[in-house]
Amino acid sequence: MSDETNEIEDEIEDDSDSESLPISPETAYRDIVVPESAAGQRIDLFLTQASDGFSRSQITQAIQADGATLDGRTVRPSVKIKAGQQIRFRLPEPVLDDTVGENIPLDILFEDDGMVVVNKPPGMVVHPARGNWTGTLTSALAFRFQSLSDVGGSTRPGIVHRLDRDTSGVIVIAKNNAVHMNLAEQFANRTVEKEYFAITAGKLDRDRDIIDAAIGRHPYQRDKMAIRESHATSKPASSFYEVIARHGRFTQVRVLPKTGRTHQIRVHLSHIGCPILCDRLYAGHAEVTEAMITGSRDPSAKRVLLDRQALHARRLTLTHPQTGKSMSIEAPLPDDICRVVDCLQAQ
Repeated sequence: MSDETNEIEDEIEDDSDSESLPISPETAYRDIVVPESAAGQRIDLFLTQASDGFSRSQITQAIQADGATLDGRTVRPSVKIKAGQQIRFRLPEPVLDDTVGENIPLDILFEDDGMVVVNKPPGMVVHPARGNWTGTLTSALAFRFQSLSDVGGSTRPGIVHRLDRDTSGVIVIAKNNAVHMNLAEQFANRTVEKEYFAITAGKLDRDRDIIDAAIGRHPYQRDKMAIRESHATSKPASSFYEVIARHGRFTQVRVLPKTGRTHQIRVHLSHIGCPILCDRLYAGHAEVTEAMITGSRDPSAKRVLLDRQALHARRLTLTHPQTGKSMSIEAPLPDDICRVVDCLQAQ
């Protein structure tokens, strides 16, 4: 997600760009050991920096509502922290009682009495968050299904993992709590295989490789992540990639993230000099035209082929929680990415 992202991990894009390990009632809290680099900081400032998508005022309110403890004791927002101290913190929930159902069409890839697998379109936020209260996947799910798991809370019915807003593709939804917890364990144990299709703005030299680089919050831009090997927000991250085809300065690539960090695939490919095509945050451009690929000066080549990151969650392979059988669900490439592929292959 993210890329796909883990629910107990922080999300930035969608104000929730990861990937997500599923959460349980116990993992609604975050446990943090204060690093040396944060010694002397106010606890509210430190937690704001370590908690994606939340303002300092939201964090302060959560602390004032006894949402944080320092070495087991509740504290004031102004308390200065020391290296090695233990912080236990409950992230603020969106100010919503329940997800409101909306009649939004869903592309169902698989469904039975325990779960449903959806092909999420680009531009759709998974669940309500700051700036994105309507038009979400959970809104569509709440309208269509009478029963969904509530492990993740009333604003995230059925949500086991997430995808970034502008990443399309396979996402699995739990209809009951038993299925949710089983899927959550599979994600946590990294037995779920996640396969992505991407197009990079850059030529990957190696046919295949593994990118091992820790990811943390960007030091200056709140909406971005960055490679940060030693930081309070950093977590180990590993991505395997394999080149499908090269087209001059563009590459079609298959990516299998071994971990599920926020913006993982996007950050990792950018780190090796080949950001995902049309990635606003990490490639620096918001749309791709035919002329940008072909170099044509014909007026017709100005048509926009893609206006979001060329990243698609193509396949998810997991063990069915009820039958115990391995299953693989695939989402076909969406039309916008197909337009780019066709243009590349025509060269």
